[in-house]
Amino acid sequence: MNDLDALLALLTPEGRALLDEVRDTDPAQELAVATRLRRAHPAELVSAALGQARLRQRAVAKFGAEDAGRMFFTPNGVEQSTRASVAAYRAECLRAVGVRSVADLCCGIGGDAVALARAGIRVLAVDRDPATAAAARANAEALGLGDLIEVREADVTEVDTAPYDAVFVDPARRSSKRGRIFDPEAYSPPLSWAVEAARKAPLAAALKVAPGIPHEAVPEDAEAEWISDGGDVKEAVLWFGTAPGAVRATLLPGPRTLLGTGLPDPEVRTPGRYLYEPDGAVIRAHLVAEVAEQVGGGLLDATIAYVTSDELRPTSYATAYEITERMPFNVKKLKALLREREVGTLTVKKRGSAVEPEELRRKVKPQGPNSATVFMTRVAGAPTMLIGHPVR
Repeated sequence: MNDLDALLALLTPEGRALLDEVRDTDPAQELAVATRLRRAHPAELVSAALGQARLRQRAVAKFGAEDAGRMFFTPNGVEQSTRASVAAYRAECLRAVGVRSVADLCCGIGGDAVALARAGIRVLAVDRDPATAAAARANAEALGLGDLIEVREADVTEVDTAPYDAVFVDPARRSSKRGRIFDPEAYSPPLSWAVEAARKAPLAAALKVAPGIPHEAVPEDAEAEWISDGGDVKEAVLWFGTAPGAVRATLLPGPRTLLGTGLPDPEVRTPGRYLYEPDGAVIRAHLVAEVAEQVGGGLLDATIAYVTSDELRPTSYATAYEITERMPFNVKKLKALLREREVGTLTVKKRGSAVEPEELRRKVKPQGPNSATVFMTRVAGAPTMLIGHPVR
């Protein structure tokens, strides 16, 4: 049974009843549950229901238990869909500039369309894959948003977006043959096509791209935003119709947004009492200099995004650590120090070091009631260990 047939079977009364029955199945009990259910239901339908239950369990991290428990997913749809908190933030940005209708191109299983509709925006959701489009349609209905979301199975390059205030494009950045795609022109559709589609939008447009997109690939008339959620970088967005040339980093929950001001790279200086670890979105957006200015600091090394300062200053865009020891890289000395301090919980962070955190933990064998953080990095080019703890 292919993905589309499996989804259509699950949308029948028998399929929905079976989904309810297997909702909380423990993976360790799947075989026993499947054996029992196959006595009363077709084997393929049982397999489809158990597979969908697994997908819903995986989707909880992105959509929350309530929505994930009602939605329908494909394996690729779970992997590639936008986290609900990020989609809601983006939808609010579009609503705030007056957008009332959006053409959501490459809509996937409909995560962004759901967020847009919940913001009161009418959505045309388009995907060329039959199973994916069917899942998006089922999700709109399951979440009570069918009146605001029209799902169309079509090639996005053939869709007329002129009747819509805005365009949102989420090109496929994975290939079944090559895996993750890094070249924006190898996206499906290519970034150049998405940019032209965005430029035609009457009010605004947003293109979701990989956070590793080279800055030189960002069009001059676009605003570039990097977004993290809970400290994890999730995506970059190219905005059209907002602030051409602007660069910003947005941290969720919040949102907290740091706008680039064009500062030069910070100077390299000797380690101070405090180390600041900028959020990943700040680093991707090349806004470490803005954080350094906020905390009155400089860089430990010209090529590494650790900021150091003698002062503790509040910033929403970096985590502050108080540094208590600094020493050249030496595992034996680190092990002795940790034993002396009775450190049993060791957090290992690294930038500019080939040392693997798990390997280091195995070598130093931390034991004791205390905790510490060790930074494996470079200071003015020299391999260095900085030991400290987060400032609460």
